[in-house]
Amino acid sequence: MRGHFSNHDRPVFAITTPRQADRGALMSRYSRTGKSMRRVFLDEFRGKKGRGEKFYERVLVEYGDDSVAELGEAQIAIEGLSNIAVKSIEDRRLGLSYLEKSSRYVSWDAKEGGKYRFYRGPGIMESRHADTYVNACNLSFDTYSRLLKEMIPYIKERNPIGRYSFQDSSDGSRKLFGRLKEKDDIKSAEAAYSRSTKAKALDVLRGLLPASALTNVGITGNGRAFEYLLSVLRASKLHEERRLAELIRAELEGVLGAFVRRADGAHGVEMQEYLQRVRRASKWLASNRFVNSGGPKSKVKLVEWEPESRAMDRVVAALAYDQAPGSPLGAMISAAKKIPMNEKGKIISGFAGLRRNRRHRPHRAFEMTYYTFDLLTNFGMFRDLHRHRVLTMERQLLTTDHGYEVPREVPDIGREKEYTECLDGSKSAFEKMRGRMPEEAQYVVNFGYNYPYFMRLNLREAAHLIELRTSPQGHEDYRRTAQDMLYMVRKKHPLLSSIIKYADMRGRGLERISSEKRAEEKRKGL
Repeated sequence: MRGHFSNHDRPVFAITTPRQADRGALMSRYSRTGKSMRRVFLDEFRGKKGRGEKFYERVLVEYGDDSVAELGEAQIAIEGLSNIAVKSIEDRRLGLSYLEKSSRYVSWDAKEGGKYRFYRGPGIMESRHADTYVNACNLSFDTYSRLLKEMIPYIKERNPIGRYSFQDSSDGSRKLFGRLKEKDDIKSAEAAYSRSTKAKALDVLRGLLPASALTNVGITGNGRAFEYLLSVLRASKLHEERRLAELIRAELEGVLGAFVRRADGAHGVEMQEYLQRVRRASKWLASNRFVNSGGPKSKVKLVEWEPESRAMDRVVAALAYDQAPGSPLGAMISAAKKIPMNEKGKIISGFAGLRRNRRHRPHRAFEMTYYTFDLLTNFGMFRDLHRHRVLTMERQLLTTDHGYEVPREVPDIGREKEYTECLDGSKSAFEKMRGRMPEEAQYVVNFGYNYPYFMRLNLREAAHLIELRTSPQGHEDYRRTAQDMLYMVRKKHPLLSSIIKYADMRGRGLERISSEKRAEEKRKGL
């Protein structure tokens, strides 16, 4: 069994057999046999090439058992896709995990063959808007590249290295940079400082990047999730996304072929047609029933919540539920209503006190109450919040309709005119394109333009999001938004919100310096 299992005699073992189809088929056999997996392998799989593939063809295609499609996984990389397409892919919340090229640590102004790396699809390049589009994207990258060369020295001037303390390896203490003596300590401090100042400059200027900018993403996922992703991309109006579907499908054939094959047949076609019908129905509804709804009025607005007294009853009951055998939830909620409000507040505070750091997630009972936020943030910041998946998020087409803000550092280096000319140029190109090609027009819009979406999440997830996104190393944009979210939750639920105890409400600075110092200290210890 060597090469197929990590051991042959212990009750816990890793499945190492090479083919994903065989791994998934072996796991799925647990539901239909009393044999051990290793016995099943010896009896049914050893020496039988293609056994797993045949199993999946029968179970998935003939019987449509979706759950077994989750038992095979693949890791794929997609390079050179736009920030429009990658967001469509990352809209899939279940069964897929992503890691994408960062706009905080990597500058995006590199050229390939003398050209900036942005999407040049046939739908745009064969249209009468091709020159307008290319010129606007080139202006965005030119401005980004030019201002970056000036922004890094300015950030260093505003945040001199001598202001910060670093670890002294001789005694483990922290000392101001000027007091360091060891060459390695000085070198490590300079490296951490250089990375953090570059990250700050990239943070400030990422609003100049157009959504057409090409990125890279790695995806780990199961067969069922990949099958649905293929259907979504094939149903898209964008040529880029439909083409990506075929490229992904071709690469999955060798590793997850049996798991995703249904996406090619009648089942997959029906799913694509259904998604297209839903899109058309939603568009009709928006056009005929919500014409005069008006645009967003604020950056962050809490639009739905419930009275704290009602939420407290459910949360307090749920906190005790798993330790109250035989008690139905309804009866426990009724009992919680009789507990005085100040005592319920003490119960919540007590559970908050059990948390020792941000990674100690609140009890699952805090999922019993929800908040809905209307958000209008720049598209660059949306990309950060979009990574949170234990929530409901819906968004609209990317446009230039909601304006933009100029980061305060840009006027400080005397480049506000260039910044606004760049974004205004993108708006002009967008307006020319949107009439005939509203989906393709999204590509020309800069990260700095404000973007509307809503987010519905429970209190437990709100604690995770707010505590993570207010951390000092975070981008100023999402730190401020997460802080505003907490202010609003506290206003409506002053007692329940005490569970959110690790939010950092301080202001701006050189956000990455502390985390870069810690990273550098770890590197030195390797």
